[in-house]
Amino acid sequence: MSLTLMTYNIKHGGGDRLDAIGRVIAGRAPDVVALQELRGEPDLGAVTGMRQFVAPSWRGQAVGLLVARHLRVLGAGRVRRPFFHAAAWVRVATPAGPLTLVSAHLFPYRGDVRRIEAGWLAGFLRRQGEGVLLGDLNTLDPWSEHGEQLRELPPRYRRRHLDRGRPDVRATALLARRGLVDVFRRCGTGRPWTVPTTAGGGHEFTRLRLDYLWATPETAARFTDCRVVTGGEAESGSDHYPLVARTA
Repeated sequence: MSLTLMTYNIKHGGGDRLDAIGRVIAGRAPDVVALQELRGEPDLGAVTGMRQFVAPSWRGQAVGLLVARHLRVLGAGRVRRPFFHAAAWVRVATPAGPLTLVSAHLFPYRGDVRRIEAGWLAGFLRRQGEGVLLGDLNTLDPWSEHGEQLRELPPRYRRRHLDRGRPDVRATALLARRGLVDVFRRCGTGRPWTVPTTAGGGHEFTRLRLDYLWATPETAARFTDCRVVTGGEAESGSDHYPLVARTA
């Protein structure tokens, strides 16, 4: 059984964009969708026909997951660490065995906090066995050259992505050291950046890849395609584009 996974930051709960966001999701027929910025905990389950699982946030915005009704859910909950936003998880049955999927939204303002949060997530996935981390990690990847994009940012936003004057990749570098695989790097096609969209705002961004799927090695080996969803209502549904990946 193949799986289609998506991650989508819907921007401040979606507001009057919820129906458009639902159509963007439906257009890719995903089995699981990781959602970020669920301000007000909007019911995208009702919009999409999928089951919705939400992890509330005490300081930031809730995150959650949508799961297609044909998948058997073995468990669901919140990663119990003091994230600024939150981290939600579901465990589903697959022919290859149980798979844990985590939706996360890392701290937007400081790289040292993002690194701590990434460590919590890596530890959680290690304890689960096979799994995938999906979400808006608010950080740069450790393999690319980011200088041009960062120079285009206003200084107040550029600081979020710098560590002692260099691109801040501490969170993603930690995930790689812990053995997780960047799925887009493994099998991605098309352009990599996920923000900003052309009509959804995002003045604090400039052609940055902030949304990711990271998988444990055995699971990562099953992915055959990963790409950023662009065009149509994805241009205005949010300031982030969705990222979608498929397994064989």
